Amino acid sequence: MELIRNEKVADNTVELEFKVNAEQFAEAVTKAFRKANAEITVPGFRKGKAPRSVVEKMYGEEVFFNDAIDAILPEAYEAAINESGIEPVARPAVEIVSCSKEEGFTVKATVVVKPEVKVGEYKGLKATKKSVNVEDIAIETELQNLRDRNARLVSVEDRKAELKDTANIDFEGFVDGVAFEGGKGEGFDLVLGSGQFIPGFEDQIVGHEIGEEFDVNVSFPEEYHVAELAGKPAVFKTKLNSLKMRELPELDDEFVKDISEFDTLDELKADIRKVKEERAAQEAELEVENALVEAVVATMEAIVPNEMVETRVDEMVRDFEGRMMQQGLELKTYLQYTGMDMESFRKTFKEQAEQQVKIRLALEKVAEMENIEVSDEDVDAELTKIADAYKMKLEQVKAFIPASEIRKDLAINKAIDFIKANAEITVE
Repeated sequence: MELIRNEKVADNTVELEFKVNAEQFAEAVTKAFRKANAEITVPGFRKGKAPRSVVEKMYGEEVFFNDAIDAILPEAYEAAINESGIEPVARPAVEIVSCSKEEGFTVKATVVVKPEVKVGEYKGLKATKKSVNVEDIAIETELQNLRDRNARLVSVEDRKAELKDTANIDFEGFVDGVAFEGGKGEGFDLVLGSGQFIPGFEDQIVGHEIGEEFDVNVSFPEEYHVAELAGKPAVFKTKLNSLKMRELPELDDEFVKDISEFDTLDELKADIRKVKEERAAQEAELEVENALVEAVVATMEAIVPNEMVETRVDEMVRDFEGRMMQQGLELKTYLQYTGMDMESFRKTFKEQAEQQVKIRLALEKVAEMENIEVSDEDVDAELTKIADAYKMKLEQVKAFIPASEIRKDLAINKAIDFIKANAEITVE
Protein backbone atom coordinates (compact mmCIF):
# COMPACT_ATOMS: atom_id res chain seq x y z
CA MET A 1 0.00 0.00 0.00
CA GLU A 2 1.23 3.47 -0.92
CA LEU A 3 -0.38 6.48 0.76
CA ILE A 4 -0.70 9.19 -1.87
CA ARG A 5 -2.74 11.88 -0.11
CA ASN A 6 -3.93 12.65 3.42
CA GLU A 7 -6.02 15.83 3.34
CA LYS A 8 -8.49 17.41 5.74
CA VAL A 9 -11.43 18.52 3.59
CA ALA A 10 -13.92 19.61 6.29
CA ASP A 11 -14.45 19.56 10.04
CA ASN A 12 -13.78 16.00 11.20
CA THR A 13 -13.50 14.79 7.59
CA VAL A 14 -10.34 13.54 5.91
CA GLU A 15 -9.75 12.24 2.40
CA LEU A 16 -7.19 9.49 2.01
CA GLU A 17 -5.93 8.44 -1.37
CA PHE A 18 -3.85 5.28 -1.48
CA LYS A 19 -2.66 2.76 -4.03
CA VAL A 20 -2.25 -1.01 -4.14
CA ASN A 21 0.51 -1.82 -6.62
CA ALA A 22 0.23 -4.13 -9.63
CA GLU A 23 2.04 -7.00 -7.97
CA GLN A 24 -0.24 -7.10 -4.92
CA PHE A 25 -3.31 -6.64 -7.11
CA ALA A 26 -2.23 -9.48 -9.45
CA GLU A 27 -1.84 -11.81 -6.48
CA ALA A 28 -5.31 -10.89 -5.24
CA VAL A 29 -6.80 -11.46 -8.73
CA THR A 30 -5.20 -14.90 -8.86
CA LYS A 31 -6.71 -15.81 -5.49
CA ALA A 32 -10.10 -14.52 -6.63
CA PHE A 33 -9.92 -16.68 -9.76
CA ARG A 34 -9.02 -19.79 -7.75
CA LYS A 35 -11.87 -19.18 -5.35
CA ALA A 36 -14.47 -18.59 -8.07
CA ASN A 37 -13.29 -21.06 -10.69
CA ALA A 38 -14.89 -24.09 -9.06
CA GLU A 39 -18.31 -22.67 -9.95
CA ILE A 40 -17.48 -21.44 -13.46
CA THR A 41 -18.77 -23.38 -16.46
CA VAL A 42 -17.07 -22.93 -19.85
CA PRO A 43 -18.16 -24.94 -22.90
CA GLY A 44 -15.64 -27.67 -23.73
CA PHE A 45 -14.25 -27.85 -20.20
CA ARG A 46 -15.35 -29.67 -17.11
CA LYS A 47 -16.79 -27.40 -14.43
CA GLY A 48 -13.94 -25.65 -12.63
CA LYS A 49 -11.25 -26.86 -15.05
CA ALA A 50 -11.15 -24.02 -17.60
CA PRO A 51 -7.83 -22.14 -17.75
CA ARG A 52 -7.87 -18.60 -16.43
CA SER A 53 -6.96 -17.18 -19.86
CA VAL A 54 -10.02 -18.86 -21.37
CA VAL A 55 -12.30 -17.59 -18.60
CA GLU A 56 -10.99 -14.03 -18.94
CA LYS A 57 -11.33 -14.16 -22.73
CA MET A 58 -14.91 -15.32 -22.37
CA TYR A 59 -16.00 -12.93 -19.56
CA GLY A 60 -13.44 -10.14 -19.90
CA GLU A 61 -10.12 -9.67 -18.11
CA GLU A 62 -11.80 -7.57 -15.39
CA VAL A 63 -14.14 -10.37 -14.32
CA PHE A 64 -12.22 -10.99 -11.08
CA PHE A 65 -11.24 -7.40 -10.33
CA ASN A 66 -14.11 -6.63 -7.93
CA ASP A 67 -13.57 -9.79 -5.91
CA ALA A 68 -9.85 -9.07 -5.74
CA ILE A 69 -10.45 -5.49 -4.59
CA ASP A 70 -12.98 -6.63 -1.95
CA ALA A 71 -10.42 -9.10 -0.62
CA ILE A 72 -7.44 -6.76 -0.41
CA LEU A 73 -9.10 -3.40 0.33
CA PRO A 74 -9.75 -3.83 4.10
CA GLU A 75 -6.09 -4.57 4.81
CA ALA A 76 -4.93 -1.76 2.52
CA TYR A 77 -7.35 0.70 4.16
CA GLU A 78 -6.16 -0.30 7.63
CA ALA A 79 -2.55 0.28 6.54
CA ALA A 80 -3.47 3.69 5.14
CA ILE A 81 -5.20 4.61 8.43
CA ASN A 82 -2.16 3.58 10.45
CA GLU A 83 0.24 5.50 8.25
CA SER A 84 -1.91 8.63 8.21
CA GLY A 85 -2.35 8.60 11.99
CA ILE A 86 -6.04 9.47 11.87
CA GLU A 87 -8.72 7.89 14.08
CA PRO A 88 -11.91 7.02 12.17
CA VAL A 89 -15.25 7.05 13.99
CA ALA A 90 -17.43 5.61 11.20
CA ARG A 91 -17.26 3.51 8.07
CA PRO A 92 -15.55 5.36 5.21
CA ALA A 93 -17.09 6.30 1.88
CA VAL A 94 -14.88 4.49 -0.64
CA GLU A 95 -14.37 5.27 -4.32
CA ILE A 96 -12.16 3.29 -6.72
CA VAL A 97 -10.35 6.00 -8.65
CA SER A 98 -8.57 3.72 -11.14
CA CYS A 99 -7.88 0.04 -11.66
CA SER A 100 -5.81 -1.94 -14.15
CA LYS A 101 -3.51 -4.96 -14.33
CA GLU A 102 -0.61 -2.73 -15.22
CA GLU A 103 -1.03 -0.15 -12.42
CA GLY A 104 -2.98 -1.91 -9.68
CA PHE A 105 -5.80 0.16 -8.19
CA THR A 106 -6.13 3.52 -6.48
CA VAL A 107 -8.71 4.31 -3.80
CA LYS A 108 -10.15 7.51 -2.38
CA ALA A 109 -11.61 7.06 1.10
CA THR A 110 -13.59 9.86 2.74
CA VAL A 111 -13.25 9.29 6.48
CA VAL A 112 -15.05 10.88 9.42
CA VAL A 113 -12.48 11.18 12.20
CA LYS A 114 -12.42 11.92 15.89
CA PRO A 115 -12.62 15.69 16.39
CA GLU A 116 -9.94 17.99 17.66
CA VAL A 117 -10.67 18.64 21.33
CA LYS A 118 -9.70 21.44 23.67
CA VAL A 119 -10.52 21.48 27.38
CA GLY A 120 -10.21 24.33 29.85
CA GLU A 121 -9.05 24.08 33.44
CA TYR A 122 -9.41 20.63 34.96
CA LYS A 123 -7.14 21.05 37.98
CA GLY A 124 -8.30 22.75 41.14
CA LEU A 125 -11.99 22.28 40.40
CA LYS A 126 -14.33 22.65 43.35
CA ALA A 127 -17.02 20.20 44.42
CA THR A 128 -19.09 19.44 47.49
CA LYS A 129 -19.53 15.93 48.81
CA LYS A 130 -22.45 14.91 50.96
CA SER A 131 -21.56 13.61 54.38
CA VAL A 132 -22.57 10.04 55.06
CA ASN A 133 -25.31 10.03 57.68
CA VAL A 134 -27.73 7.12 57.91
CA GLU A 135 -30.74 8.06 60.04
CA ASP A 136 -32.26 5.60 62.50
CA ILE A 137 -35.54 5.79 60.60
CA ALA A 138 -33.81 4.25 57.55
CA ILE A 139 -32.77 1.26 59.66
CA GLU A 140 -36.30 0.87 61.05
CA THR A 141 -37.80 1.10 57.57
CA GLU A 142 -35.50 -1.69 56.33
CA LEU A 143 -36.47 -3.85 59.32
CA GLN A 144 -40.16 -3.29 58.58
CA ASN A 145 -39.55 -4.26 54.95
CA LEU A 146 -37.98 -7.49 56.16
CA ARG A 147 -41.06 -8.15 58.33
CA ASP A 148 -43.35 -7.44 55.36
CA ARG A 149 -41.44 -9.83 53.10
CA ASN A 150 -41.66 -12.56 55.71
CA ALA A 151 -45.30 -12.05 56.69
CA ARG A 152 -47.64 -15.06 56.57
CA LEU A 153 -51.33 -15.27 55.74
CA VAL A 154 -53.63 -16.40 58.55
CA SER A 155 -57.33 -17.10 58.35
CA VAL A 156 -59.80 -14.54 59.71
CA GLU A 157 -63.27 -15.64 60.82
CA ASP A 158 -64.42 -13.23 63.52
CA ARG A 159 -64.75 -9.98 61.60
CA LYS A 160 -65.79 -8.37 58.33
CA ALA A 161 -63.52 -7.79 55.34
CA GLU A 162 -61.03 -4.94 55.59
CA LEU A 163 -58.60 -3.28 53.23
CA LYS A 164 -55.35 -5.27 52.82
CA ASP A 165 -57.17 -8.55 53.54
CA THR A 166 -56.87 -11.35 50.98
CA ALA A 167 -60.47 -12.17 50.07
CA ASN A 168 -61.31 -15.44 48.38
CA ILE A 169 -64.34 -14.78 46.16
CA ASP A 170 -66.62 -16.22 43.52
CA PHE A 171 -67.94 -13.69 41.03
CA GLU A 172 -69.78 -13.37 37.74
CA GLY A 173 -70.22 -10.13 35.81
CA PHE A 174 -73.29 -8.98 33.88
CA VAL A 175 -73.82 -6.06 31.50
CA ASP A 176 -77.46 -5.23 30.73
CA GLY A 177 -78.38 -8.46 32.53
CA VAL A 178 -76.25 -10.63 30.24
CA ALA A 179 -73.12 -12.45 31.45
CA PHE A 180 -70.02 -11.49 29.45
CA GLU A 181 -66.99 -13.54 28.49
CA GLY A 182 -64.11 -13.44 30.96
CA GLY A 183 -66.27 -12.01 33.74
CA LYS A 184 -66.51 -15.13 35.88
CA GLY A 185 -64.19 -16.56 38.50
CA GLU A 186 -64.35 -19.06 41.34
CA GLY A 187 -62.08 -19.30 44.38
CA PHE A 188 -60.18 -16.17 43.31
CA ASP A 189 -57.80 -14.62 45.85
CA LEU A 190 -57.96 -10.82 45.73
CA VAL A 191 -55.94 -8.47 47.93
CA LEU A 192 -58.37 -5.68 48.83
CA GLY A 193 -56.92 -2.32 47.93
CA SER A 194 -54.40 -3.72 45.45
CA GLY A 195 -56.15 -2.15 42.46
CA GLN A 196 -56.14 -5.46 40.61
CA PHE A 197 -59.82 -5.22 39.68
CA ILE A 198 -61.95 -2.46 38.15
CA PRO A 199 -61.95 0.74 40.25
CA GLY A 200 -64.57 0.48 42.97
CA PHE A 201 -64.80 -3.32 42.94
CA GLU A 202 -62.50 -4.04 45.86
CA ASP A 203 -63.91 -1.23 48.02
CA GLN A 204 -67.37 -2.81 47.82
CA ILE A 205 -66.13 -6.09 49.29
CA VAL A 206 -64.93 -4.28 52.40
CA GLY A 207 -67.47 -4.60 55.21
CA HIS A 208 -68.99 -7.91 54.08
CA GLU A 209 -68.90 -11.11 56.12
CA ILE A 210 -67.64 -14.54 55.15
CA GLY A 211 -70.34 -16.52 53.33
CA GLU A 212 -72.25 -13.39 52.35
CA GLU A 213 -73.52 -12.98 48.76
CA PHE A 214 -73.92 -9.47 47.35
CA ASP A 215 -73.82 -7.32 44.21
CA VAL A 216 -70.85 -5.18 43.25
CA ASN A 217 -71.86 -2.30 40.97
CA VAL A 218 -69.10 -0.73 38.88
CA SER A 219 -68.47 0.85 35.50
CA PHE A 220 -65.73 -0.20 33.13
CA PRO A 221 -63.18 2.53 32.31
CA GLU A 222 -63.74 4.45 29.08
CA GLU A 223 -60.43 3.13 27.73
CA TYR A 224 -60.95 -0.48 28.82
CA HIS A 225 -59.01 -2.96 26.64
CA VAL A 226 -62.22 -4.84 25.68
CA ALA A 227 -63.97 -2.36 23.40
CA GLU A 228 -67.50 -3.76 23.83
CA LEU A 229 -67.27 -3.29 27.61
CA ALA A 230 -65.56 0.12 27.67
CA GLY A 231 -67.51 2.69 29.68
CA LYS A 232 -70.44 0.37 30.42
CA PRO A 233 -71.98 -0.23 33.90
CA ALA A 234 -71.75 -3.79 35.18
CA VAL A 235 -73.06 -5.85 38.06
CA PHE A 236 -70.91 -8.59 39.59
CA LYS A 237 -72.75 -11.26 41.56
CA THR A 238 -70.20 -11.92 44.30
CA LYS A 239 -69.74 -14.34 47.19
CA LEU A 240 -67.11 -13.93 49.91
CA ASN A 241 -65.77 -17.42 50.64
CA SER A 242 -63.01 -16.67 53.14
CA LEU A 243 -60.66 -14.03 54.46
CA LYS A 244 -56.99 -14.01 55.30
CA MET A 245 -54.82 -11.31 56.77
CA ARG A 246 -51.07 -10.78 56.72
CA GLU A 247 -49.50 -11.49 60.08
CA LEU A 248 -46.14 -9.86 60.64
CA PRO A 249 -43.47 -11.75 62.59
CA GLU A 250 -42.20 -10.35 65.88
CA LEU A 251 -39.04 -8.32 65.47
CA ASP A 252 -36.80 -10.24 67.83
CA ASP A 253 -33.67 -12.40 67.90
CA GLU A 254 -35.55 -15.50 66.77
CA PHE A 255 -36.82 -13.72 63.69
CA VAL A 256 -33.28 -12.53 62.93
CA LYS A 257 -31.93 -16.08 63.17
CA ASP A 258 -34.61 -17.30 60.75
CA ILE A 259 -33.98 -14.75 58.02
CA SER A 260 -30.27 -13.92 58.27
CA GLU A 261 -26.79 -15.10 59.21
CA PHE A 262 -26.93 -13.12 62.46
CA ASP A 263 -27.96 -14.22 65.95
CA THR A 264 -29.30 -10.99 67.40
CA LEU A 265 -31.38 -8.02 66.34
CA ASP A 266 -28.55 -5.65 67.27
CA GLU A 267 -26.16 -7.49 64.94
CA LEU A 268 -28.66 -7.24 62.09
CA LYS A 269 -29.20 -3.53 62.73
CA ALA A 270 -25.44 -2.95 62.69
CA ASP A 271 -25.09 -4.78 59.38
CA ILE A 272 -27.96 -2.84 57.80
CA ARG A 273 -26.35 0.42 58.93
CA LYS A 274 -22.96 -0.65 57.56
CA VAL A 275 -24.41 -1.57 54.16
CA LYS A 276 -26.39 1.66 53.92
CA GLU A 277 -23.37 3.74 54.93
CA GLU A 278 -21.19 2.05 52.30
CA ARG A 279 -23.86 2.58 49.65
CA ALA A 280 -24.32 6.22 50.66
CA ALA A 281 -20.55 6.76 50.54
CA GLN A 282 -20.38 5.27 47.04
CA GLU A 283 -23.27 7.45 45.88
CA ALA A 284 -21.62 10.55 47.35
CA GLU A 285 -18.34 9.75 45.57
CA LEU A 286 -20.18 9.18 42.30
CA GLU A 287 -22.02 12.50 42.62
CA VAL A 288 -18.69 14.27 43.13
CA GLU A 289 -17.19 12.51 40.10
CA ASN A 290 -20.17 13.44 37.95
CA ALA A 291 -20.02 17.07 39.06
CA LEU A 292 -16.29 17.33 38.31
CA VAL A 293 -16.60 15.62 34.93
CA GLU A 294 -19.53 17.85 33.97
CA ALA A 295 -17.41 20.86 34.88
CA VAL A 296 -14.64 19.67 32.55
CA VAL A 297 -17.11 18.93 29.73
CA ALA A 298 -18.54 22.44 30.11
CA THR A 299 -15.12 23.83 29.16
CA MET A 300 -14.64 21.54 26.17
CA GLU A 301 -14.43 22.91 22.66
CA ALA A 302 -15.09 20.38 19.91
CA ILE A 303 -17.32 19.81 16.91
CA VAL A 304 -18.74 16.39 17.70
CA PRO A 305 -19.48 14.32 14.58
CA ASN A 306 -23.05 13.08 14.42
CA GLU A 307 -21.64 9.68 13.44
CA MET A 308 -20.14 9.30 16.93
CA VAL A 309 -23.47 10.08 18.54
CA GLU A 310 -25.33 7.66 16.26
CA THR A 311 -22.80 4.92 17.01
CA ARG A 312 -23.41 5.42 20.74
CA VAL A 313 -27.17 5.33 20.12
CA ASP A 314 -26.66 2.02 18.30
CA GLU A 315 -24.89 0.64 21.36
CA MET A 316 -27.61 1.85 23.72
CA VAL A 317 -30.35 0.34 21.57
CA ARG A 318 -28.50 -3.00 21.52
CA ASP A 319 -28.12 -2.89 25.31
CA PHE A 320 -31.84 -2.15 25.72
CA GLU A 321 -32.75 -4.93 23.31
CA GLY A 322 -30.58 -7.36 25.28
CA ARG A 323 -32.35 -6.48 28.53
CA MET A 324 -35.73 -6.94 26.87
CA MET A 325 -34.72 -10.35 25.54
CA GLN A 326 -33.69 -11.41 29.05
CA GLN A 327 -37.28 -10.67 30.06
CA GLY A 328 -38.63 -12.67 27.12
CA LEU A 329 -39.74 -9.62 25.14
CA GLU A 330 -38.60 -8.70 21.63
CA LEU A 331 -37.78 -5.07 20.89
CA LYS A 332 -40.30 -5.10 18.02
CA THR A 333 -43.05 -6.12 20.45
CA TYR A 334 -41.97 -3.49 22.97
CA LEU A 335 -42.21 -0.79 20.31
CA GLN A 336 -45.72 -1.97 19.42
CA TYR A 337 -46.76 -1.76 23.09
CA THR A 338 -45.38 1.76 23.44
CA GLY A 339 -46.65 2.98 20.06
CA MET A 340 -43.17 4.03 18.89
CA ASP A 341 -41.33 3.34 15.66
CA MET A 342 -37.58 2.76 15.62
CA GLU A 343 -36.80 6.35 14.65
CA SER A 344 -38.71 7.86 17.57
CA PHE A 345 -37.29 5.18 19.90
CA ARG A 346 -33.73 6.08 18.90
CA LYS A 347 -34.46 9.75 19.56
CA THR A 348 -35.10 8.93 23.23
CA PHE A 349 -31.40 8.05 23.55
CA LYS A 350 -30.00 10.94 21.49
CA GLU A 351 -29.42 13.51 24.23
CA GLN A 352 -27.88 11.01 26.63
CA ALA A 353 -25.71 9.54 23.87
CA GLU A 354 -24.40 12.98 22.89
CA GLN A 355 -23.49 13.77 26.50
CA GLN A 356 -21.70 10.46 26.92
CA VAL A 357 -19.68 11.07 23.75
CA LYS A 358 -18.68 14.52 25.01
CA ILE A 359 -17.64 13.09 28.37
CA ARG A 360 -15.47 10.48 26.74
CA LEU A 361 -13.82 13.01 24.41
CA ALA A 362 -13.08 15.39 27.28
CA LEU A 363 -11.61 12.68 29.50
CA GLU A 364 -9.52 11.27 26.65
CA LYS A 365 -8.08 14.75 26.18
CA VAL A 366 -7.22 15.01 29.87
CA ALA A 367 -5.53 11.61 29.71
CA GLU A 368 -3.54 12.77 26.68
CA MET A 369 -2.50 16.08 28.25
CA GLU A 370 -1.36 14.38 31.45
CA ASN A 371 0.40 11.55 29.61
CA ILE A 372 -1.67 9.01 31.50
CA GLU A 373 -0.52 5.50 30.66
CA VAL A 374 -2.13 2.12 31.17
CA SER A 375 0.22 -0.81 31.68
CA ASP A 376 -0.20 -4.29 30.26
CA GLU A 377 -0.66 -5.46 33.85
CA ASP A 378 -3.57 -3.05 34.27
CA VAL A 379 -5.20 -4.42 31.12
CA ASP A 380 -4.70 -8.05 32.16
CA ALA A 381 -6.13 -7.34 35.61
CA GLU A 382 -9.23 -5.74 34.11
CA LEU A 383 -9.75 -8.60 31.65
CA THR A 384 -9.37 -11.07 34.52
CA LYS A 385 -11.97 -9.15 36.52
CA ILE A 386 -14.39 -9.35 33.58
CA ALA A 387 -13.71 -13.08 33.14
CA ASP A 388 -14.41 -13.72 36.83
CA ALA A 389 -17.59 -11.64 36.78
CA TYR A 390 -19.03 -13.56 33.82
CA LYS A 391 -17.52 -16.91 34.84
CA MET A 392 -15.60 -17.18 31.58
CA LYS A 393 -12.09 -18.22 30.72
CA LEU A 394 -9.62 -15.37 30.31
CA GLU A 395 -8.80 -16.49 26.75
CA GLN A 396 -12.47 -16.25 25.80
CA VAL A 397 -12.72 -12.70 27.11
CA LYS A 398 -9.55 -11.68 25.28
CA ALA A 399 -11.00 -13.13 22.07
CA PHE A 400 -14.00 -10.78 21.93
CA ILE A 401 -12.85 -7.70 23.89
CA PRO A 402 -9.91 -5.93 22.22
CA ALA A 403 -7.16 -5.01 24.67
CA SER A 404 -6.98 -1.59 22.99
CA GLU A 405 -10.55 -0.81 24.05
CA ILE A 406 -9.87 -1.88 27.63
CA ARG A 407 -6.77 0.32 27.61
CA LYS A 408 -8.83 3.34 26.51
CA ASP A 409 -11.47 2.71 29.19
CA LEU A 410 -8.85 2.39 31.92
CA ALA A 411 -7.16 5.60 30.76
CA ILE A 412 -10.49 7.40 31.11
CA ASN A 413 -10.94 6.01 34.63
CA LYS A 414 -7.44 7.20 35.52
CA ALA A 415 -8.28 10.62 34.10
CA ILE A 416 -11.27 10.82 36.44
CA ASP A 417 -9.07 9.80 39.36
CA PHE A 418 -6.56 12.50 38.37
CA ILE A 419 -9.25 15.19 38.23
CA LYS A 420 -10.57 14.13 41.67
CA ALA A 421 -7.10 14.01 43.18
CA ASN A 422 -6.46 17.58 42.03
CA ALA A 423 -9.86 18.98 43.01
CA GLU A 424 -10.91 20.93 46.08
CA ILE A 425 -13.62 18.79 47.65
CA THR A 426 -15.47 19.93 50.73
CA VAL A 427 -17.85 17.82 52.80
CA GLU A 428 -21.17 19.40 53.67
